[in-house]
Amino acid sequence: MSDAASPTAPAAADLDASDLDAAGHRRLGKDLFNRVWTLLETADRTPEQTDEMIHAAHASRWHWTVGGDRAQRARGEWQCSRVYAVLGRGEPALWHSRRCLDLCREFELGDWDLAAAYEAMSRASLVAADDVAARDWKAKALAALDDIADPDDREPIETDLAALP
Repeated sequence: MSDAASPTAPAAADLDASDLDAAGHRRLGKDLFNRVWTLLETADRTPEQTDEMIHAAHASRWHWTVGGDRAQRARGEWQCSRVYAVLGRGEPALWHSRRCLDLCREFELGDWDLAAAYEAMSRASLVAADDVAARDWKAKALAALDDIADPDDREPIETDLAALP
């Protein structure tokens, strides 16, 4: 019997996140986030690397829930959406892009985060074969670019949007 099926294995709700302090969770969230980008940029990902990419994106998001700030939570959802969009999986890409947008609204995040949420909604809609929604979200993202104060922050979103139809 594997540990996962063992009656003595802890349930997720029983896991104690206090083994790490907030700084440790932030560090892991950041390190995992960066690992996901490395895997996203890997040209010939193996199935194992794809699995790692998915799990690392979710793990990063979770660690930022425990030790990150509000913006990092939204950015974690944005990255999960990007992973699923790259993999051509529309439903989970939409789920995470909606969560990103919900968090931006709940926490009143603007600037880069809101533009990125709109970009994620556009990309996820495109993968989900909803071209009308993809165009509408892209238009919102383009309009939101004007609210990004730092040109260095604006450029990656502009590049992402330029790659969308």
